[in-house]
Amino acid sequence: MQMCLKDGKRKVLTFSYDDGNTQDIRLIEILNRYGLKGTFNVNTGLFLNDASQRDGEGKLTWNEAEELFNNSGHEVAVHTLTHPWIASLKSHEAIKEITEDRKNIEKHFCSLGKGMAYPYGCYSDETLEVLKLCGIVYSRTTKSTHSFIFPENWLELHPTCHHNDAGLMALADKFINDDPRWGICNMFYVWGHSYEFDRNDNWDLIEKFAEKISGKEDIWYATNIEIYDYVKAYERLEASADNTIVCNPSAVPVWFFENGNTYKIEPGEKLIIK
Repeated sequence: MQMCLKDGKRKVLTFSYDDGNTQDIRLIEILNRYGLKGTFNVNTGLFLNDASQRDGEGKLTWNEAEELFNNSGHEVAVHTLTHPWIASLKSHEAIKEITEDRKNIEKHFCSLGKGMAYPYGCYSDETLEVLKLCGIVYSRTTKSTHSFIFPENWLELHPTCHHNDAGLMALADKFINDDPRWGICNMFYVWGHSYEFDRNDNWDLIEKFAEKISGKEDIWYATNIEIYDYVKAYERLEASADNTIVCNPSAVPVWFFENGNTYKIEPGEKLIIK
């Protein structure tokens, strides 16, 4: 048995943007216009109570964040409460930064805050243990792989590249044109900060990238947590010794490849492969 992605596809594209700034409003409009999906990692301890507290474009207010993210189709994930160098914190301090941010996300955005991105890309072995205690199931780093590989350790989820990477468009062409071998699935993961588009005056970059890579029938457009949950559902499949009986104990449908055919198995289903 070999994993396929949603609808039997073998490619998935996702985005991850940090900090929760007003530029997220424009970015989400672009993503939605092209049918793309991503994850927004926010520091809820830095959200403003009122726009009058903001000096120019900066952090979102709570009202803006709730209006923007709720029912947007995008994931809201942990980025710690106040964006510290988390590897420098004592364990109890790191736990507070993560759990308080998670609780705020769950209260205001009605979603489980199981995902995270490391502030400054900074973490340590001790940080990984803290994340496990806090119920975090994946966390994105800032280390670009320039590849489309899935992570071996979801708490060290390395992206393909930053949106300002000089090779972004070449990677997009490769991703679009590649035909992954059976048994291999490709994930293109782009990250950044939305305020960088203002800082670098290059909103046209994300527009061109979105136009190029959107609307492809063989690409699944998903949030970080959707990808994680799907992979874990596939890993939970139970099979007989000869792979002729497959059971899906998870709550989501799963696709897989076996003996030259692609199969879909529904939640709770037992599938007999002849």
